[in-house]
Amino acid sequence: MQVQLVVNGESVVRDVEPRLLLVHFLRDTLGLTGTHWGCDTSNCGTCVVWYDGEPVKSCTVLASMASGHEVRTVEDLERDGCLDPVQEGFIEWHGLQCGFCTPGMLMTARALLDRNPDPDAHEIREAISGQICRCTGYGSIIRAVRWAAEHPDWVPETDDVWPMGGGG
Repeated sequence: MQVQLVVNGESVVRDVEPRLLLVHFLRDTLGLTGTHWGCDTSNCGTCVVWYDGEPVKSCTVLASMASGHEVRTVEDLERDGCLDPVQEGFIEWHGLQCGFCTPGMLMTARALLDRNPDPDAHEIREAISGQICRCTGYGSIIRAVRWAAEHPDWVPETDDVWPMGGGG
C-alpha cells in the first residue's frame, strides 16, 4: 500500500507492506537510523518520535497509520549545524553512556520542555518514565534536561559546535 506523510518537514511517499512498523519504515525505508529499535514489546522507549507533535513509541504505530500525519525524528533536533539545547545538555551532564536510549530520551525531553519550559526533577522523571536506560541511573539525564531548561536559547560558540569542535 502507498503511504504519504511528512517526516522532518519533508513530504514522503512510499509503497509499504501494511504490517510495517513506523520504526522500521523510518530506519529501513528512509535511512533515519537515529530512531532506535530495542525491545519488541514497546517497553524501552528507544524508538520515541513525534507523531503530530506528540511523543509516541514508533514500534506501536504502523507506517500505514502514519499516512497523512507528520513525524519528527531525532535527526530533526539539530538546526543549521547547531545542537538543540537538550542535546547539548546531554553532553554537558553526561546524560548518556552507551547512547542506545538517548534518541528516545531526547525526543521526550524536547516535548516536555516545549510544553513546560521549567520542569522540576519530579516532572522530568514522570516524562521519561516510559523509557528505560540501563546505564546512567537517570540522575545525569534529569540534570541534562534541567540544563536545557535553564539554557533554552543556547547557541554554541563557533568553536564549540559538537562534534567538530568538542563542545562539551
